[in-house]
Amino acid sequence: MDFSMNTAPVTVTQPVTLELIDPTGTVTPIEAELQYDPSDPYAITTVFMTGSSQVRWTFGRDLLTEGLYEPSGDGDVHVWPCLDSEGHAVVIIELCSPDGEALVQARTGDLSSFIDRMSAAVARGTESEHLDVDAAISAILTAEAA
Repeated sequence: MDFSMNTAPVTVTQPVTLELIDPTGTVTPIEAELQYDPSDPYAITTVFMTGSSQVRWTFGRDLLTEGLYEPSGDGDVHVWPCLDSEGHAVVIIELCSPDGEALVQARTGDLSSFIDRMSAAVARGTESEHLDVDAAISAILTAEAA
């Protein structure tokens, strides 16, 4: 008897404390959550908890993964490995928009843990197997008709 089940990958979330770096180099902790939803397999979202509201940034999962080891990104998001003022391994994430820029750092271990869990949910190179192309086309056509 075969008890295996074909289950869809689960959404991966991880609370994390990021440090906002201001132009003077002062760091301010910010609570955030990293999110990976296999229904959007090429992207991750960072949700910044800013008091009573939330700010969401979505960018490529490869950008975050590659940024652990080398500078990555050539658009609105840049990611690179660094050492903090105490010599600990961190990853710097630079976010740019017409409204301004933000520079945050995260502990490399926190991001590595998230990336490992995300990769367990959807292995790198298999993202396209998790896309529902018919649903995406339907959503585009519905939006154009509105």
